[in-house]
Amino acid sequence: MPSPVLNQIEETISQLSRKEQLWLIEKLAHHLREGSIKRDLPEPSTFESQLMTMSSDPEIQAELKKINQEFAITEVDGLESK
Repeated sequence: MPSPVLNQIEETISQLSRKEQLWLIEKLAHHLREGSIKRDLPEPSTFESQLMTMSSDPEIQAELKKINQEFAITEVDGLESK
């Protein structure tokens, strides 16, 4: 049986748009994977360490957001995979 907090979260999520819900799922999956990577890998390689650092950098995230916005038009041109 879900806790009241989980019920409240579920209700809030149901009020989000489909796009916002997908974004949230992607963020949750990223955080879960990141935690799993940190837990499972005793010592990441330099390259992996750099990638993890970059992925958490706000400037990199902002740039990726801009790139996604630039390519958003492809989501409505019929080329989006389903």
